Amino acid sequence: MNPSTELRTGDPTGLHRVLDDRVVLPQAAQRLDTRADLWPDEVRVRVERLNLDAASFRQLERTHTKYGETDGAAVRAEVLDIVASRGKMQNPVTGSGGMLVGTVEEVGPDSPLGLAVGDRVATLVSLTLTPLVIEDELASWDGHSEQVPCDGYAVLFGRSIAAVIPDDLDPALSLSVMDVCGAPALTARVVGEYVDRATLNGTSAPTVTVIGGAGKSGSLSLAAARAAGAARTIGVVPHEAEHDLLAGAGLADAVTIADARDPIALRDAVSAAGGPADVTVVCVDVPGCEGGAILATAEGGTVIFFSMATSFSAAALGAEGLAADVRMLVGNGYVPGHAAYAMELLRADAGVRGLFERRL
Repeated sequence: MNPSTELRTGDPTGLHRVLDDRVVLPQAAQRLDTRADLWPDEVRVRVERLNLDAASFRQLERTHTKYGETDGAAVRAEVLDIVASRGKMQNPVTGSGGMLVGTVEEVGPDSPLGLAVGDRVATLVSLTLTPLVIEDELASWDGHSEQVPCDGYAVLFGRSIAAVIPDDLDPALSLSVMDVCGAPALTARVVGEYVDRATLNGTSAPTVTVIGGAGKSGSLSLAAARAAGAARTIGVVPHEAEHDLLAGAGLADAVTIADARDPIALRDAVSAAGGPADVTVVCVDVPGCEGGAILATAEGGTVIFFSMATSFSAAALGAEGLAADVRMLVGNGYVPGHAAYAMELLRADAGVRGLFERRL
């Protein structure tokens, strides 16, 4: 066993749970210690449901689809194998995981998270760094949905984040929102900076484009951009069905159809819809969207990448090769107050809520 696991006082980052031969943080570890006994600053949660992140689930789905038919049993078996072998849910291909909902069953005496036994919570840290044990073989999951009914337990560290689930919302709906709550919070922050600058300089408020605007993070980001004062919002979707959904939700001033992997088509579609954008938010779960997002953004603008399918080397080298003067931000999923803000958007905007409930 790695000597770090013998640090009985623990480490708030969870370093004491890492079983690798080298010192790495839990997210980078190959395997975590999943013992149920807690270090003093930890919390154990009885898991009710996992929410696999979109990039990970789509990869699993594609891997186990033949002749247009997804083998749900094979998807389930692979998830079980990943968790059993790694002590956490971290897709080895995408590197991503998801989050969970459960009930607090034990709280260490030194835990700083403010949780109590019996609290129903959603974790706001990734499953890629959360010790996890599945005890029911995922018997209630058919392998065809990102939301996974589950019985087992997970462990939160001193620097983990969890939010108590609101009483007025379906837990499955809360989980869907909290899974992507970092996106609207950072979008609001960045758009707010542009609005403040425009007010100071007497210039126009920003145009904001959201690529993947009909998805969970995309719809919330559009709502956040409008609430933060964007002058124009543009939603980009891949096909007519999502165009109709997003247009019907009323979240964007313009909805345009484009393949985000085709940089010229994306640039031209955004331009025709009122772009280029001052702020472009990438919320799609497919690779190869970096160049188009850069081309769709005005000089001096900002691109926020929220997709785990993003190649950050492709983004950096692509911007350099295009001589594009754009600021590029990595959405890390955490902004103070992000969960409460996302819930406010959901409650306040019927269009957002309708899209989320449709996905459930």
